[in-house]
Parts: sequence; structure tokens; C-alpha cells
Amino acid sequence: MVADLKLADLIDPARCRRLVVKVGSALLVERGAPRREWLETLARDLATLHAGGSEVIVVSSGAIALGAARLGLAKGGRASLAEAQGAASVGQVALAQLWAGAFEARGLIAAQMLVTLGDLEDRRRYLNAAATLEMLLARGAVPVVNENDSVATEEIRFGDNDRLAARVAQAAGADGVLLLSDVEGLYDRPPSEPGAALVERVEGVTPEIVAMADGGSGSGLGSGGMLAKLQAARIAERAGIALGIIDGRAEAPLSRLRASGRGTIFLPVRSDSARKAWLGGRLAPEGVLTVDAGCVAALGEGASLLAAGLVEVEGTFQRGALVSLHGPKGERLGQGLVEYSSDECRAIAGLSTREQEARLGYAPRAAVVHRDHMVRA
Repeated sequence: MVADLKLADLIDPARCRRLVVKVGSALLVERGAPRREWLETLARDLATLHAGGSEVIVVSSGAIALGAARLGLAKGGRASLAEAQGAASVGQVALAQLWAGAFEARGLIAAQMLVTLGDLEDRRRYLNAAATLEMLLARGAVPVVNENDSVATEEIRFGDNDRLAARVAQAAGADGVLLLSDVEGLYDRPPSEPGAALVERVEGVTPEIVAMADGGSGSGLGSGGMLAKLQAARIAERAGIALGIIDGRAEAPLSRLRASGRGTIFLPVRSDSARKAWLGGRLAPEGVLTVDAGCVAALGEGASLLAAGLVEVEGTFQRGALVSLHGPKGERLGQGLVEYSSDECRAIAGLSTREQEARLGYAPRAAVVHRDHMVRA
């Protein structure tokens, strides 16, 4: 991917060989019933991409909405965790049948993959998922990925398929992610406000860009919203992956994109190593380490986090856990894998190397969080 990339290039096999397409609940399901005619046009678009040489992965929402309708559950099946999990169990079958039928009619094989947050947070399971995706794509299948809401709880779930799509793109080594949504893209203020303007190109998700998001889902069906899409863009850009948002409500949304080019594209501003991209995309830190101003400056120059600069420890964790790194004003600096347990971190916070050895009873490690196991925000 290069700086001159345009949104429509994401559906050009010459510019984007491997593409992840995310489909939101509001697009696929209306009043509890699948939008079959719309799905047929999208499947046709995806089959055209596939025939042109693109490798396509679909990340599809809709299981809970479909299952809730079949079970007669109120509030779209989201009244309680148990109802959401039950609805997902029923809806996953229906969702897989929808995609399998749509692709089979065009000579393509659909492959269902259900994942939880832990499948992509744990390094070994992440690599297993990556290998499965690679094998399926090599055999010409179209993986259809969804969060396994039938078993995921609030503590171990993505909660939205926007971030899941970005993580799947990382695992698959994709070139691009395209989020089909019920909004046209990122606006400089809520689209309902007078004078709101579409932001067509973003080079780096800065705090100013984040301030434009309202964090809500307009349809009420999904669980994402623009804030989740910006978080997905951050995950993608770290791995050198471009991400686009388009309005997917009309029929044949990819054909419409080819004709109009309208939406928002987020260009990658960095390309971390595969391992650091995985580390930076992890979403569930087990604790927070707050450091002093001197440590902030050192981290900015690429140094490791040393105990001398550590001022506060939050959470309970063991060595090797993912922790978030914060500055003295609460600003998020990044995250990394910690070399000590939470109790040990509290014991050595602010101490010199000699003092650490006396406190721990053994020679201290080189760092609390080594720079090789750390990524900046």
C-alpha cells in the first residue's frame, strides 16, 4: 500500500490482493429477517472480486439478530447475556446457511470461522487462526468469520466486528479492510448536525480524528459505532493495512464504490513487524503501569520501561501479562508484556537496580517492560 491509494483501490485486485470485508447487522438483517436480495448483490460483487484475483474474507455480524427473531426474544436478543448467547447459538446456523447459499450459487465455497477475543489475544491461538485462514484462501474458499457470541462473555469478547475485522486482517496478512456500514464514512461532526462534512482521507488516527466520533451505533442493532471503527483503523494502520468505511445499505455496495469512490479511507502510517502488530492490536490489558515524566521521555526515545520510572501499578497480573502504559497525566503511551507480577512491580516501583535486588531477594531483570516487547500508542 502506498500514499496515493484511493478508497476504490481496495476493490482493485492489482492494488489489494487480499481484502477483509465486514458486514454489519443493520445491513444483513431487517426486522429479524435476512435481506436476501441485498445479500445476493453483495455476493455477486464479492464473486467478481474473487474471479479477478482477489482473496476475500468476510467478517459478518447478524447472528444474534437472526437468532432473536427465531426465538421470539425482545430487544433483539440483547436483554441479558444468556439471551444473547442463546440467540447467537441459533443465529450462527442461520447466518452460515445464508452465506453458504449465496456463495454456492456463484461457485464459491464458504467456510465458517467462529472466534473469541482469546483466540486472537493468545499468540499461539492467533498463529493457529492465521494458518487456518491461509489454508482456506489457498484452496479458494471464502472464510466467513464472526465472534462466537454463544460462549463469549463481556470480559472475553470483542464486542464489535469492526475491531474483529482489523484483527482478522492482521492474522491473514491482508492488504485492506472494508467496513460496510449504515453510515457513509467518518464525518467531522455528527452527520445529523448542519454543515457536517465527510472526511474522505485520514493519514493516522490522531486524537483530533477520534474527537470526531460519537461512539454510538445509529441503527441500534450493532454494537460498534464510529469509535469502534476508528479503533479498528488504528489496529489496521499499525500493520500497514489500509481501512475503508462505506455506506453499504444500497444494493451492490462494492459496485457503487467502484462508480462513486465515496467514503473514508484510513491510510497506514506505519508497518510494525508481525509480532509487534499483533501486540499493538491486543485489546485486553490486565493492568496499568503509570510512569513519571522522565520515563515518558525515555520511552519516547525507544528505551525500555525501568522500575526507577514506575510510580503506580493497577490490576492483578502475572509475569508475561499484557499491561497498558500511562504517563503521569493519565495519557496512554502504549502497551507491552510485563516482566514481573503486579506484586513485584509494586515492590520495586521507583527503586534503583541495587535497591530492587535487596527488595526482591534476587538479581532484577533488565526491565519491567523491555522495549522489544513494547509498542507505542
